[in-house]
Amino acid sequence: MDVIELLPRLHLLRFPVGQAYLWRDGGELTLIDAGTIGAGPVIADAIRALGRAPEDVRRVVLTHFHEDHVGGAGEFAALSGAEVLAHRLDAPFVRGEAPGPDPRLAEWELPIRAEVARQLPEGIPLPPPSVTEVADGEVLGFGGGAHVVHVPGHTDGSIALFLPAEGVLFTGDTVAATPVERTVIPGVFNLDRPRLLDSVGRLADLGAEVACFGHGDPVLRGATAELRGAAAM
Repeated sequence: MDVIELLPRLHLLRFPVGQAYLWRDGGELTLIDAGTIGAGPVIADAIRALGRAPEDVRRVVLTHFHEDHVGGAGEFAALSGAEVLAHRLDAPFVRGEAPGPDPRLAEWELPIRAEVARQLPEGIPLPPPSVTEVADGEVLGFGGGAHVVHVPGHTDGSIALFLPAEGVLFTGDTVAATPVERTVIPGVFNLDRPRLLDSVGRLADLGAEVACFGHGDPVLRGATAELRGAAAM
């Protein structure tokens, strides 16, 4: 896993598939997403390498239930005691109560999805000991007030997190950046693409300066213009 400082209070944790983010408020840390199965101990080691303890992470906020975002959540919660949060529509899948619905794939997405699936670790994720359900408009206690933004389309319970005081937006998989051109695009592997495009438009209206995606390089300056371009695709 690569650990990349994006801002003085923000690190990117990049896994072979997908990525997570670590936000710092003084002595308190927040983890946004948690990687694939097996990522929990790796995240803990990365936090120690930054001179902090896993127990400094007070919360793990999950943008949606897909395995490359929640696979390490239960593992890390068991190591750190962190609270795990997810939208109420995705929380049952995070808890392991039922399998989540499969995305509706376009023809061109099929080979990409197959390659991603090949890289994912096998097994069933360890469910978190508990999941706190969050809702649209709720404000979480980090980053000067992190606004929960419900952005259905990728999954029914997908959320983004917007920190108005910092101008930072975590989009989950509602938005992505392509690996070569680094073009900002609507997310792929969606349950409902028309709803996803509406959600991209909602994120573009927030006025973010920095946008952190579930896949692809973050935009560290002028994110609103990039998001508006993606919303117009």
